[in-house]
This record gives sequence, structure tokens and C-alpha cells, in this order.
Amino acid sequence: MTSIDRRNALRMASAAAVGVGAAVGAAGTARAAGRASTLNLSGKRASADIPSILTAGTAYFVHYELRDTAGTPVGTESAHSLPITVGLDKALVLATVVLRLTDGTLTAAGAFERPLPAVTEVVVGFQPWSHTFAVTGGTGAYNGASGELTIEHRTRDDSVLTIALN
Repeated sequence: MTSIDRRNALRMASAAAVGVGAAVGAAGTARAAGRASTLNLSGKRASADIPSILTAGTAYFVHYELRDTAGTPVGTESAHSLPITVGLDKALVLATVVLRLTDGTLTAAGAFERPLPAVTEVVVGFQPWSHTFAVTGGTGAYNGASGELTIEHRTRDDSVLTIALN
């Protein structure tokens, strides 16, 4: 497959994933575990293919190992991100997120402004940033979940996730 075919395939896969996430979120009416709740987790980056220079239309992924507040491993976070526009100091990115937890799976989607990575970090150092996604659904204990997922990137490899379920 040529790089152009690969890019088109990634674009279509990302658009399809966002569409599926929106449809699942619209269809899901039940609350996770029957009541509102908040999950607080920490993430440690395990792998990523974030380019040094973001380019509109070139997708990337990140993968984190997740722990609860006691430090116990509870699952993983995987995100597929697609820059839509790229400016001098930030990029608008469309993303889908899957949290695979011990008691089920949560999905989330959204668009966010991302500060540019590696190239600028060398010059100015890492700047903490955060973004919020709509929870679009889930399985197991999170069947029909809705709410918000906020990810705070405290360092280049460490993040804090707050999941507020309705």
C-alpha cells in the first residue's frame, strides 16, 4: 500500500470510528452502573507514534497503562488522533479514545486543540495541557455510559484522567 493509500485508509478509519462513537453515544441512554460516578485514574505512556511535526491529515496514536488512585493497574487507554488543522503554536485534532478497564470498556470522542509536540518542547520545554472528550458509550459495567472524560497531560509521559459519568 502506498503512503497516500495508507493516509486515505487512516482518514476513513478515523472518520468511521468517530461516527460509530457518536451513534453509540446517541443510542446509549442507561447510566453506567445505574448512577452518576467519577473515576480518577493515572496514565503512563507505554507507546506512541506522535510525529515531531504534526501534519493535517496524518494520523497518530498513543497508548497508556492506567492505574487507580491506589496505584493498582486497572487497564489501558488507546487513542487514535487525526490533526485537522495545524498552526504555528497548536493543532486542531479529532480523536477517539478507548479505555479498556477491568470491569468493562469506555469509549470517548471529540476535537481538541493540542500544543505542538517534540520540536517545540526541545526549545521551550513541556507545557502541561488538558482536553475533554464526550463519553460515547461502553460495555460491561459501563454499558450505555455517557458523560465526560478529561485528560490532563502533566508531563510528556504522565497523565491524569477524570471520568465523570452521568
